[in-house]
Amino acid sequence: MLQVADAVQAVRTGRSLTEVLARCPAELRPATQALSFYVLRLLGSAEAARALLAPKAPPPKVDALLVSALALLWPGAPGVAPLYTDHTVVDQVVSAARKRAPASAGFVNAVLRRFLRERDALVLAVKASEPAAYNHPQWWIDRVRADWPEHWHAILHANNQHPPMTLRVNARRGSTESYLARLVAAGIKATPVGPLAPQALLLERALPVTALPGFADGDVSVQDAAAQLAAPLTVGALAALPALAAGARVLDACSAPGGKTAHLLELADLDLLALDSDAARLTRVQGNLQRLQVKARTLAADARQTLGEAAWWDGRPFDAILLDAPCSASGIVRRHPDVRWLRRPSDIDNLAAIQAELLDALWPTLKPGGRLVYATCSIFKAEGEHQVDAFLQRQSDAKHIDVAGMSGHLLPLTHNGEAAGGLPSVWDGFYYALLIKKL
Repeated sequence: MLQVADAVQAVRTGRSLTEVLARCPAELRPATQALSFYVLRLLGSAEAARALLAPKAPPPKVDALLVSALALLWPGAPGVAPLYTDHTVVDQVVSAARKRAPASAGFVNAVLRRFLRERDALVLAVKASEPAAYNHPQWWIDRVRADWPEHWHAILHANNQHPPMTLRVNARRGSTESYLARLVAAGIKATPVGPLAPQALLLERALPVTALPGFADGDVSVQDAAAQLAAPLTVGALAALPALAAGARVLDACSAPGGKTAHLLELADLDLLALDSDAARLTRVQGNLQRLQVKARTLAADARQTLGEAAWWDGRPFDAILLDAPCSASGIVRRHPDVRWLRRPSDIDNLAAIQAELLDALWPTLKPGGRLVYATCSIFKAEGEHQVDAFLQRQSDAKHIDVAGMSGHLLPLTHNGEAAGGLPSVWDGFYYALLIKKL
């Protein structure tokens, strides 16, 4: 419980949960991650309840224990089953308080027992606050409501669900149908996502990758269904555009951790440059390529630096560019529940500015007749629809091509799943635009 409280408090002070978990002892990491995710999906409710129970906030290390416990004691958490009995939660948290802050153990015990006595009334009371009712910051709720007035309730609810685990079958090493048969033989239940993501299989329940047949040999990867649209949009493995010719020169402009890079190479024979500004993150790209037995050149550089002394571009135009731009990650909150608590309102404008800079810098590197796929794992229109509309106003030689079911904003909602074989909430939130440079 101390590890969980420390992780939650680190997020509250602005640190990424991924970073915190990387430093957690390996034997404690799975349980710490599961419980931290649980707490962060209910953090707004837990913080509001703590404020009612103890209006004067206790020291941060005690407060983190309290809000973690209140989240675990919360009734009817959406999409998750209770992890422990009430007695076990109280006992473990009080024991943790005795180790962390002995003088506060009695206070923690009293607050939690009062919550159990008054739980129904307290749960009802906190729902008057939108951050407590929806477990998102108020500014985030306001932006989702403004962008998606018909769907904002459902989007916020979906963000608090457990995400599905989706596989991507390596098309170079076998068909989706043959790999599904291997899963069945191994006693693993899965369902094809459908024609929009033909390599995608949705698992009935999440599994460690070591349990997946052929994972170490590169037969399959883990990748959300929405993320699996980037590669076919880029290489043209669909009706909207002809497929790229063998050996086509392609740039993956923000490639780490490499899932989309590998998918491009699984679908086509390409002369591919995988670029990323973070040299350390490029090691993950290289690891992915090695496991999947595909090859690309990798280079650590800022994609915006196409000219001058720091330029990475050799002046030879690309046939296609995939720009999976840095973004708020507002579309993958159910996979990263800390994101909503880490972001600030100003981040969206700052990220939108970087996205615009990337688009403007990379567009001249694309040959006439070439294609650029702009992607973000965001549901905010400032990082999607509005970004591309502004780009088209700036670039008279750019043309947008709509691809039914694949381009535009994909929301983590049931109707997106229905478009992909009737599976509810298959997709993460994403935005895609297919841009062509006019001849």
